[in-house]
Amino acid sequence: MSSDSPFRIGTRGSPLALAQAEEVKALLIAAFPDMARRAEIVIIKTTGDIILDRALAEIGGKGLFTKEIDDAMLDGRIDIAVHSMKDVPTWLPDGIVLPCMLEREDTRDVFISEKAKTIAELPAGSVVGTAALRRQALILSRRPDLKVVTFRGNVQTRLKKLAEGEVDATLLALAGLNRLGRTDVATSIIEADEMLPAVAQGAIGITCRTEDEAAHEALAALNHEETVVRVTAERALLKVLDGSCRTPIAALAEIMADGSFFMRGLAARADGSEVLETQRRGSVAQAEALGRDAGEELKGRAGSGFFDGLE
Repeated sequence: MSSDSPFRIGTRGSPLALAQAEEVKALLIAAFPDMARRAEIVIIKTTGDIILDRALAEIGGKGLFTKEIDDAMLDGRIDIAVHSMKDVPTWLPDGIVLPCMLEREDTRDVFISEKAKTIAELPAGSVVGTAALRRQALILSRRPDLKVVTFRGNVQTRLKKLAEGEVDATLLALAGLNRLGRTDVATSIIEADEMLPAVAQGAIGITCRTEDEAAHEALAALNHEETVVRVTAERALLKVLDGSCRTPIAALAEIMADGSFFMRGLAARADGSEVLETQRRGSVAQAEALGRDAGEELKGRAGSGFFDGLE
């Protein structure tokens, strides 16, 4: 693959988003040496980066992190776009596809606090800051005596708010801290058995225009098939549940040592008063169908009004 034209990589401008874009750029250069002079990173400010004083559910959900980037791609201003997969809606605009995911990072959450080592050890009435309804619901399901408040902004912003005493604790994705080289801030790692991760947590996805053959060729060299299988199954569950930032949903699909497929999923009331859980096992070839089936089960068990509450 050779050309003299720039190859433009679109991304949000947060330190984590830029770290992810630089990772993609480095992988492209390793696969295609001419990318060293062609690849360039283009920062695009999204609505989700601008409005930080309200929960995502109040201003339109996770698509707010992708709309302006999608527009730039359709306008021809960028060739590919790098996204945290958990920010990508289950639908994509006409003309845009998702042909590539990088190898998935650690999927777990971390607990960060100077006042306790774990969520269980926080004193009653402690304030926990989080932007995710999933984390809010799962914290309250175990500790209804805690107060959970909306806590948005990039990793550095949230750590600064924590240091300034706005909250007693917060939670972040371990994958992001790994990519930023900031695992030192983690007080403890929360295992999936205690807090199931967000759908696609730890995965980076790369989109391009449907008809852009050069972009498809480049991204084929970077794609990690096992990650695609796992994330596609989790997103199938999410799609059935019409999942957005308004709905506390979690899922983790894994390929086991014997090559079989195993998935856990859950849906919760926003106040944590009820958590519905399910599991699926089968072959890798069945992964997406098993994800859909798990979503259908949870949807049926939840019934109407289940996700109403603290939106």
